Amino acid sequence: MEHVLFSVVDGVATVTLNRPAQFNALNLAMARELYEAAVACGEDPGIRAVVITGAGKAFFAGGDLASFHEAGDRRGALIREMTAHFHSAISRFNSIDAPVIAAVNGVAAGAGFSMMLSCDLAVATRSAKFSMAYTKAGLTPDGSSTYFLARTVGLRRAQELTLTNRTLTADEALDWGLLTRVVDDAEFADSVDQLARQIAAGPTRSFGAAKRLIRKGSDESLDTQMENETGEIAAASLRRDGREGVDAFLAKRAPVFVGE
Repeated sequence: MEHVLFSVVDGVATVTLNRPAQFNALNLAMARELYEAAVACGEDPGIRAVVITGAGKAFFAGGDLASFHEAGDRRGALIREMTAHFHSAISRFNSIDAPVIAAVNGVAAGAGFSMMLSCDLAVATRSAKFSMAYTKAGLTPDGSSTYFLARTVGLRRAQELTLTNRTLTADEALDWGLLTRVVDDAEFADSVDQLARQIAAGPTRSFGAAKRLIRKGSDESLDTQMENETGEIAAASLRRDGREGVDAFLAKRAPVFVGE
């Protein structure tokens, strides 16, 4: 792949958006490759954590508006094809057991803001900036942001970010609940690596079940959600990592999980 770099080391897959001259803006080729990377993450049981980051000075600066302009009257068809791949990638990343970490190394705007929102965890440099940006270009949100944003920050803040295109600093984004942590730029790479390794050493299938439960939680009734919880914890207790976790607790030792 050219516009998305993909590597796996010690159970951690790193997906790097690779259009640095365009601040990693999304074009059709990049959308296709991002979906390919998402599929690869789901097909390899050895992948136990995923890091999504950007090459150069930006994380992901949204859609490539130059490609929209060049498409002329075909821009509607182009955007439909791009979002088909982009949305499929987001859906796929959300469906896998391995937790997905957004490593936000710079601006996250438009589709980049949406991509960050859809990840399970998000670590940002202190210099990073965040903006919905869509309506500033006369467009509307995509990339699952209208699903995740209000669930994360509440309706009024979601409306403010979408309608005013307010830019948040990393510290503001952390305060609003958009980020897991903010670190100084010099410490960013080590912090992301440490978190990814911690996640990769965990009970991967239980992580996946927990992800699904959390996503369902705001849509189900109380009784239905508790029944979902019962089914998942019962299944987890019978898996290899579930047995190991209980045995390790009783033996007063650190568990050794294998992702099964």
